[in-house]
Amino acid sequence: MLPEGTIAARHIWKRFHADRQRMLLRDELERLRHRFSGKGRDRWRWALQDVDFMVEPGQSVGLVGINGSGKSTLLKILTRVMYPYAGRLELSGRVGGLIEVRAGIHPDLTGAENIYLYGSLLGLPRRTVAKRFDSIVAFAELEQAVNRQVKFYSSGMQMRLGFAVAAFLEPNVLLVDEVLAVGDSTFQQRCLDRMRTVLSQGTTLVFVSHDLASVEATCERGVWLHNGVIVDDGPVRQVLAEYRQSIEESAEVSAPTSGPVRLLKTTTAGERGGMPVTQGPFEVTLRLESDKVRTGSVCVGVSDGPATPFFLSRRELQLASGETEVRVCMPRLPLPRGRFYCWVGVQDVKGNDLLSWHPAAHFDVAGPDLDIAPKAVVRLAPLHVEATMQVEHP
Repeated sequence: MLPEGTIAARHIWKRFHADRQRMLLRDELERLRHRFSGKGRDRWRWALQDVDFMVEPGQSVGLVGINGSGKSTLLKILTRVMYPYAGRLELSGRVGGLIEVRAGIHPDLTGAENIYLYGSLLGLPRRTVAKRFDSIVAFAELEQAVNRQVKFYSSGMQMRLGFAVAAFLEPNVLLVDEVLAVGDSTFQQRCLDRMRTVLSQGTTLVFVSHDLASVEATCERGVWLHNGVIVDDGPVRQVLAEYRQSIEESAEVSAPTSGPVRLLKTTTAGERGGMPVTQGPFEVTLRLESDKVRTGSVCVGVSDGPATPFFLSRRELQLASGETEVRVCMPRLPLPRGRFYCWVGVQDVKGNDLLSWHPAAHFDVAGPDLDIAPKAVVRLAPLHVEATMQVEHP
């Protein structure tokens, strides 16, 4: 018997059949032809392929991957909304899941009735749910609407109710999908704080989100899925670094190759052309090609993967007809050790894109590791700033 809060997924496979789009005779004949020719098997698509991992009680795991990688399918299997084609799943204890905005919420019942219904589905006595009722309503901010039917709630109100019920009834395993994106930033922060609270109480958390900063701040372990296969499984910081690198390298390959202004080459270097070093000089060299003489605003930014940069350098320059070389020099690079990405874009005087904002190159920085920030901070401080701290006692 596994301890409560344990998840053991053993070689999980899941496939889906292609939907029937139309009932026309020619489509039915085409399907029959494929079936008898042996090509009908191509209509199956594998959503999960040999997914194998184990989560210990009290552990927090972040599932990351691009859309269609199998994250939500795996979460639905963990909640037993669907079952695997092959493999075995062992999950002990009560499971609270929020995998869709309306998951577990009946639209014809009131908010209060849904709270008690959800509690009974978790196997909790009515008295236990009643003790937590006020906390659930207060967290969801539904004091004035808790006795109204849920079908009259907005999507944000439904999401708040669903999350509050799932988190405050103290399940042994809490599963949360990307639905937090429906709420505003204040409620998202409160949800993250609540997830940390249930983690401190020994609840196991599986968190699916495209907000990598929230995943890094909330989870200790990361699992990267791609095309239904686990690509990486380990410490969350390491997994997210590999995931970001994969995304940005793919974006570099698909960089724009046509337009009024083209980026021919991007190079980055530290002192004397060497590897960039924390707090050392840093230089980015761009070779741009313009179809004619233009005045453009050249923007160069640095990030750890996302399109939002840590810092940005912008300068209005005159681009010659043909090639122009632009150098951006920084005397002190405020980045810790790790891999970073240089983003480039060019706009005309009216703000129209001459060269769309895109990752142009990646580079590694040598130096100290980034210090771990307090858990209350959603995103770790991305910059390395030299400072002194003095203590004075009265």
